Amino acid sequence: MTDNNFGRRLANRYEITDAIGQGSMGKVYLAKDTLLGDVPVAVKFLAQTLLNEQMTQRFMHEAMTCAQLGNNSMHVVRVTDYGVTDDEIPFYVMEYLKGKNLSQVLQPYPLPVKRFLDFTRQICLGLETAHKGIILDGQLIPIIHRDIKPSNILVTQSASVGELVKLLDFGIAKLMQAGNNEQTSTFLGTLAYSSPEQMEGQELDNRSDIYSLGIVMYQMLTGSLPFRPDNLDSFGGWYRVHRSQAPKPLDGLSPYGALPKRLKDAVMGCLAKKPSQRPSNIRQLLTYIEGAIQSSSIQSSSSQSSSSAADSKSAEQTPKAAIQATLQADEDWFYRQQAWPQDKPVAEIVFPKLLTMDNRQLPTLWVMLPGQEIEQRISNTGYNNFLCTLSPHPMVLWVTAFYSKTQGARWLSSYLDLKKPTHQKFIWHLGESSHYQVLFFAKETPNQFINVRPLHIASPQRKLLKEWAIRARTAMSVGRPHDSKTMLRRELNDRLKPQMLW
Repeated sequence: MTDNNFGRRLANRYEITDAIGQGSMGKVYLAKDTLLGDVPVAVKFLAQTLLNEQMTQRFMHEAMTCAQLGNNSMHVVRVTDYGVTDDEIPFYVMEYLKGKNLSQVLQPYPLPVKRFLDFTRQICLGLETAHKGIILDGQLIPIIHRDIKPSNILVTQSASVGELVKLLDFGIAKLMQAGNNEQTSTFLGTLAYSSPEQMEGQELDNRSDIYSLGIVMYQMLTGSLPFRPDNLDSFGGWYRVHRSQAPKPLDGLSPYGALPKRLKDAVMGCLAKKPSQRPSNIRQLLTYIEGAIQSSSIQSSSSQSSSSAADSKSAEQTPKAAIQATLQADEDWFYRQQAWPQDKPVAEIVFPKLLTMDNRQLPTLWVMLPGQEIEQRISNTGYNNFLCTLSPHPMVLWVTAFYSKTQGARWLSSYLDLKKPTHQKFIWHLGESSHYQVLFFAKETPNQFINVRPLHIASPQRKLLKEWAIRARTAMSVGRPHDSKTMLRRELNDRLKPQMLW
């Protein structure tokens, strides 16, 4: 049957080109945004069978929820527009994500430990953002997803982080606000992934999502569910196994070898029948996952190969590569836990900061920009440059640039006073490192980390940085720091004229 939506133009802007899939509340289409040069977007319509006041309100809440959460976390699909068609069908527009859902990724094999930990951490970060909530009528309202399952988790590719995991479909999400008891005679959720209290129609909190995530984690590691009823279509059968059947032990179920005990304990803890026996929040679960990442046993299990999964890159890693990958995952998690300093203004600023992790000194550049600009710039080509003068006052101008042909350059500049011990130490460690991380925070949500981007430092640059740090120890200051800043700024302006962020 012909789909009448094909070729349709919405809001004189979005032209429908193809069908993508089905969500909990309606169909999703591929479209092109003709206003922005035919950029691909996804458009979701509310199903006509659900056209009533209650479901229209729920659909609008889904769009509003994803709009805020997607702005606060890269691990939630981002909604950019909302509207109603001429025939009064609500729709919303979201980013088009090209990739596979987790169900497809798990075919034909489950995940090696390293990849599992990476995926789980990203899912947790998205869920944590939802559980923290959205602003509604001036109040912070926590969100419970209620339908965490592999088909609602998308794996796509990102230039900055590699495999990027995002949560989809907040169509039956619950807004945890006073007066919103939302009693219904219809079960909302997916039988195989619903918590016992969800199937009983009880009032839910974030631990219900943690239970559902526990089932997904079990499936990622083993390729199977922790329990199954005799009749997969029976509500009663699923209720009995969720309420009373113990999950099958994880021992021997991974094709990649023995699983770390701490990891098994984390998964089984999420599957506890009583909410009080599960992790109390996502942050606690992330702590368990972090402990599993640091577990030395992961290094050996991540590098084991399996004849049944010979195509898995993670399974083919050497022990050295597996250790390096685990350290990288650990470091990435560490960056994502950072918060904007209270002594810094909420403004478009940039500053250097030396972080300490496991006795390692990590040079970072902290940047606050509008969230939309971060989204646009994060995948740009990155450059850096360092200018130094030892007279009249020892000073380094550190310039980081993000560039694309369509957007031009965005310059992020900061000064380091080489007579300040903290700045001199920073320059030395920058010279010792092969790269630094740029940490992005959005002005709209200053307390929420948005993204991180590594940038390489060339060997000649590193050598110069260390030389400057050494020479500055004995160099005399014969003028004001401001004079050196003016000299360096003039030198840079002579080379480059675009807008800069000082």
